[in-house]
Amino acid sequence: MKKPILFKLGKRPARHDPRTLLLADYLVPADLPVPPPRQDWGSHIAQWGMMANDRVGDCTCAAAGHLIMDWTSNAKAKVSQPTDVQVLAAYSAITGYDPRTGANDNGAVELDVLNYWRQKGVGGHKIGAYAALEPKNHDHVRQALYLFGGLYLGVALPVSAQRQKVWSVPPGGPEGAGAPGSWGGHAVPVTAYDPLGLTVVTWGALKRLTWGFFDAYCDESYACLAPDWINGRRQAPNGLDLRALQDDLKKVAR
Repeated sequence: MKKPILFKLGKRPARHDPRTLLLADYLVPADLPVPPPRQDWGSHIAQWGMMANDRVGDCTCAAAGHLIMDWTSNAKAKVSQPTDVQVLAAYSAITGYDPRTGANDNGAVELDVLNYWRQKGVGGHKIGAYAALEPKNHDHVRQALYLFGGLYLGVALPVSAQRQKVWSVPPGGPEGAGAPGSWGGHAVPVTAYDPLGLTVVTWGALKRLTWGFFDAYCDESYACLAPDWINGRRQAPNGLDLRALQDDLKKVAR
């Protein structure tokens, strides 16, 4: 007998606002460092924490909390880990979820979370701006992950992903159990890439996914400019000069 799936999802269908800034407008190859063939910003974290996503559909806010951990683990002496209470407070403010009764646990739209994160903050941490990546653009993923220290990703998970050790497109392709969204929408932060695919944080653990899976099931992805990533230093953890980074990215502030 198969064990039941005990994890919650919670990403509402992607909403694409035409006003959202596009990363392609700001990545000028001649002015940016070439990303290495592989990068792992999440290697400093031993325990990510579930952030209540085993019992509440707050994956959109849990992904924000995990990105805060990712950034601070590279830019600060001590990792900042938002508590479950802080993550749920953001989820409640965005969606109307009531942690006492469980009412209104209907998930959230990633754009709503990003705007709240920018304006109000999650666990006392704000982002300065965000920009959308072009769909299926692997160069965007590598460049943005290298520059920004992580990505905020939305995936339309297929049922076939429920039992996979590595998320990949099933042999039958994106149909039937492999159909996009047949399981549901999920938000995850990307912390690493290499030639074979990406590494994300989901349900308190690291998960590998192939580039083919990314192409088939990712329905939104964003790069966030976060003060936590710089932490007042002259250089970001990737060695890029802070002034150069600000010059390249200040246009995305909104």
